Amino acid sequence: MRVKMSRRARWAVPATAVAVTAAVVAALQIPAAEASPNLPDKTPAQLLASLSSDSKVPPLTGTVVETTSLGLPQLPQAATSATSITSLLTGSHTVKVYYQDATHYRLAVPQPSSETDVIADGSKVWLWQSTSDSVTEFVPSGKGEHAKAKLPTAPLTPQQAANEVLAKVGKTTIVSVQANVMVEGEPAYQLVLAPKDHRSLIGKIVIAIDGKYGVPLRFQIFAKGANSAAFQVGYTALAFTNPDPANFAFTPPPGASVDVVKLGANSGKAIAKSGKSSLTGFGSYGKSWLTVVSFPQRDLSAALSGNLGGSGPSQAPGKQPDIYSAKGGSVSVSAQEVLNAVLGSAKPVHGSWGSGTLVTTSLVSMLITNGEVYIGAVEPSVLYAAVGHTTS
Repeated sequence: MRVKMSRRARWAVPATAVAVTAAVVAALQIPAAEASPNLPDKTPAQLLASLSSDSKVPPLTGTVVETTSLGLPQLPQAATSATSITSLLTGSHTVKVYYQDATHYRLAVPQPSSETDVIADGSKVWLWQSTSDSVTEFVPSGKGEHAKAKLPTAPLTPQQAANEVLAKVGKTTIVSVQANVMVEGEPAYQLVLAPKDHRSLIGKIVIAIDGKYGVPLRFQIFAKGANSAAFQVGYTALAFTNPDPANFAFTPPPGASVDVVKLGANSGKAIAKSGKSSLTGFGSYGKSWLTVVSFPQRDLSAALSGNLGGSGPSQAPGKQPDIYSAKGGSVSVSAQEVLNAVLGSAKPVHGSWGSGTLVTTSLVSMLITNGEVYIGAVEPSVLYAAVGHTTS
């Protein structure tokens, strides 16, 4: 699929782009794989090549479930949304997938009292969020590569997760193959990626690849020494059939605000402008599995509630979600409750770099010091080394 997620890319490291992911609909779990099927032998290099090539994804319909279990405390449900970092830190997240081709697809994220949809009808792409009663309409203004939409979507599919990680595979990665598995009735290979550097908190990443079409069916991240995945996204229902064309039709609901964005060579800037979002102050340190991302501490509550830098592209200008006040987007009690819950396990730390507050999970470490937040799928020592050394 060609749907991209620019906001998540802000957190990208070979796994941090995915490690900080999932949530909203609790209690849904990806079932255990069935008995190992017989497939023609393939080397790790062959599997990598099949994934990195822009092979045609066949039409399909299915249900994707993302689950994350990082050992964080229970977060206030009222303050979570499909696009918030809070929703990416814990719980489970369901995505309905309808895919015909690269220009005709629908990703629907149902929630108890709302829904987020990304719909492509062949000529434009719509982003609809019922909570803010807002629609963003992306219209290509060029041809070829310049006409491709780079969208800030909430859902994550196995294909997207695999693409994020494969883009970072290099000399810092050990690549191997595990035993074949069955995923939702489909025989699949298992490609395994692991960091060479022990300072990464990631033990391995396992990608289940459909034996017939080469489509990623399941993506899992395991913390070091863990037997169960800290994060996984995979199909819990799948059929390689043509979706009903009605899934790709969309008309903005009456009364909904509509923001039109023309996509071209500077589509990324256009999207940021459309949301009146200012993502200044971001920096990074290190490479590959040891990448650390930094941003101002003042944006931490906004990041947790999904409104980093103000109203984002998932809501129309002037619209503010319930957890924000109407004046200047200041953080309300709900967002503060989320921040307090996340920081509940924090501990004071200090060293030659200074002093601060550290939050650690099985897969992610976060350091707050000197008005900055440093986060990565790394041991705390890597965060300490990043203090004062990140570049934008």
